[in-house]
Amino acid sequence: MSQVSKRIVVINGHPSDTSFNHALAHNYVEHVKTLGVHVDLIEIAKLDFEPNLKYGYEKRMDLEPDLMNALEKIQAADHLVWFFPVWWGGLPAIAKGFIDRLFLPNLVFSYRENSNRVIGHLQSKSARLITTLDQPGWFYRWYYGEPSTRQLKKATLQFCGVSKVKVNYVGTVRGASSDQRQKWLNQIGKYAEKDCQRISS
Repeated sequence: MSQVSKRIVVINGHPSDTSFNHALAHNYVEHVKTLGVHVDLIEIAKLDFEPNLKYGYEKRMDLEPDLMNALEKIQAADHLVWFFPVWWGGLPAIAKGFIDRLFLPNLVFSYRENSNRVIGHLQSKSARLITTLDQPGWFYRWYYGEPSTRQLKKATLQFCGVSKVKVNYVGTVRGASSDQRQKWLNQIGKYAEKDCQRISS
């Protein structure tokens, strides 16, 4: 497969580079590289930016160079892949700050003139969310209503025009054996293969 015109951007929302999320994200990236598809990696915690949208929407904060670079990668991508852990039911603060600062009006969406209706600017893209849990994915979905992935899928990505968003849970991570972790890493490779096939078809 050599569809170099297709692009995937992987966004790692875990703040630690020794985390299992980090290993999963890098494993995905390496698999994509072997399939001939261009892939960019955004390590949110390594970006130099102010994660606090300190003026709300009253005053626009200039995007730092790292955020501008991240925006360009997202805009150029055909497929977005997010990795993050579920903490207190939601996303890590640094990942939420990245979204708050970057997913802004006239950047990834805009409002129709004299209307509250939205035009998403990411309409040609698809996405996959891969998140780690200290509980089974079915329990997070059934008991808690999967707030982190529902928020990112529906209120962020689909709001901005991304129509096809797949969600995958990795858990229970706490106390998992090395064999189990390797199985998850292998599964990530299969996701990478499926994503490359889908965007290249």
